[in-house]
Amino acid sequence: MKSPKQQNGLAFLPILAGIIFGSALLFVLYIWIMMSWSYSYGERAGWVQKLSKKGFICKTWEGEMAMVSLPGSVPEKFLFTIRDDKTAAQVNTMMGKRVALTYEQHIGLPTSCFGDTDYFVTAASAVQDTASPISIQSVPGAGAVVPSPPTTPAPPTPPTPPTPPAAK
Repeated sequence: MKSPKQQNGLAFLPILAGIIFGSALLFVLYIWIMMSWSYSYGERAGWVQKLSKKGFICKTWEGEMAMVSLPGSVPEKFLFTIRDDKTAAQVNTMMGKRVALTYEQHIGLPTSCFGDTDYFVTAASAVQDTASPISIQSVPGAGAVVPSPPTTPAPPTPPTPPTPPAAK
């Protein structure tokens, strides 16, 4: 007959199950907090260049937008993630047009299953193009882009009166 001290071999299983369950619960709570709290939010405007659905198990829409401040300058790329198919379809219809994307930044997400970037687009709207405040033209041979002065139309010249015939 075995004494009670020798039958403690399976007593650690409830403790181990509690540790695993508690860790999983903390992990789910952490993800929920990170997805519901946004670090920053805002709006960026530019031209959407690429939008594709990626992922082996967790499929998300990943996109790239070129933001240009002045014509002729190097565009800055804004990489973003869209989790909603409706918003992705809206962005896809505006491809090639100037678009304003409303986004939320969620930092600290543990895996790429939620998206490849921290920036999650929540809405998109078309932007009406406006004229640039300055006109840019290149100077041949200068190797640089020089802003041209604003052009104003010349005032119309008044008609010249006919000259009277010379008297004899």
